[in-house]
Amino acid sequence: MAEIRGTVEPGFEQVREAFEENFDSHGEVGAAFSLYVDGKAVVNLTGGVTTEGTEYNADTLQMVFSSTKGATALCAHILAQRGLLDFDAPVAQYWPEFAAQGKGEIPVSWLLCHKSGLIDTTRRLSLDDALDWDTVVSALAESTPVWEPGTQHGYHAVTYGWLVGEIVRRVSGMSIGEFFATEVAGPLGLDFWIGLPEQQHDRVSRLIPMGLPEGIDLEVISAAGAGVDVATGEPAEPASIGLVQMLDMLLGPDNLAGKALSAPGGAFMDQEAWNTPELWSAMIPAANGVTNANSLARMYAACVGEVDGVRLLSEDAMHKAIEVQTEGADAVLMFPIPFAMGFMRGSDFSPLSGDRSFGHYGAGGSVGFADPDRKMAFGYVMNQMQFGLAGDPRTASLIKAVEASIS
Repeated sequence: MAEIRGTVEPGFEQVREAFEENFDSHGEVGAAFSLYVDGKAVVNLTGGVTTEGTEYNADTLQMVFSSTKGATALCAHILAQRGLLDFDAPVAQYWPEFAAQGKGEIPVSWLLCHKSGLIDTTRRLSLDDALDWDTVVSALAESTPVWEPGTQHGYHAVTYGWLVGEIVRRVSGMSIGEFFATEVAGPLGLDFWIGLPEQQHDRVSRLIPMGLPEGIDLEVISAAGAGVDVATGEPAEPASIGLVQMLDMLLGPDNLAGKALSAPGGAFMDQEAWNTPELWSAMIPAANGVTNANSLARMYAACVGEVDGVRLLSEDAMHKAIEVQTEGADAVLMFPIPFAMGFMRGSDFSPLSGDRSFGHYGAGGSVGFADPDRKMAFGYVMNQMQFGLAGDPRTASLIKAVEASIS
């Protein structure tokens, strides 16, 4: 049985029970959970072990994939709140090079709600290219959208971060990592970085790759000749097949999901790259935020109320940030997740808690979100990835326990 550590305020005991049950019944290895209500932490729990076999505790950091997108969106909303960024203005007003290939009329808002069609770069890029900010944003500026901008929406799984992050850089004069550190992490005392300093590397628990969903046998698919190792050109061994290759095998090599997830330019076809210190230290603000559950929840708590005297978004700015911008099936994910201005809203495919809740899931299970009506904020991180881009049985059980505790 996993050792559970941390604190739980009276009335939230069943949240601890759900957290502990995740280790017993849902394959949890190392994880952390935090809940804030009215700006105060009422649950702070850690449990299990890191991938190095050490205690998974309050000092442990975790890369949270697309849960980073909420932090990146927040930076853009802070600039808009100050009157420095107009979401209705063309991107090219702030980033002139972006106008290439007929993109001059794309508004900033379409970058935030996944309507620009720039799910990938036209140019092929290496992993080293993807770790260099200027190389990627230059490639995006010169790229042609995959669909006519504004005609549909589709999840910009990795490119989102450079698109929104470059707007933040052009407007503020700071990199997205610097802006987030100065305006969000610093004032709130967060352990949260977009671009992890080297001196923090030894705190990170590496991710354990997700397993396959029931009913999918990659040995059978690979034997049929569908899987190819991109490095050698030879048929891929089932054990070496990652999410992108699996999507290619199941949906065909031209599927938009695989294209978006391996962007930019196929640089992230090998998903093992995400477990390297070089990647943690780069700025990939759609996907490589490194944090813990308390910091994730604390950030969202400060979006819907004060946390130790700090509030990040005014009521008006928060309302504008969470207004739903998309509807219907996503061209990349193929199922409907309603997107606001950079945030997921709750749906059957992106379960949150509360009618106006907003936040963001990360691949494999992590999530941070807030419910503005109950002044509640939720943060969950883990090292054992499970199959899915928006939650799994672990988050479902925690959400259920939270709702029972605060109803």
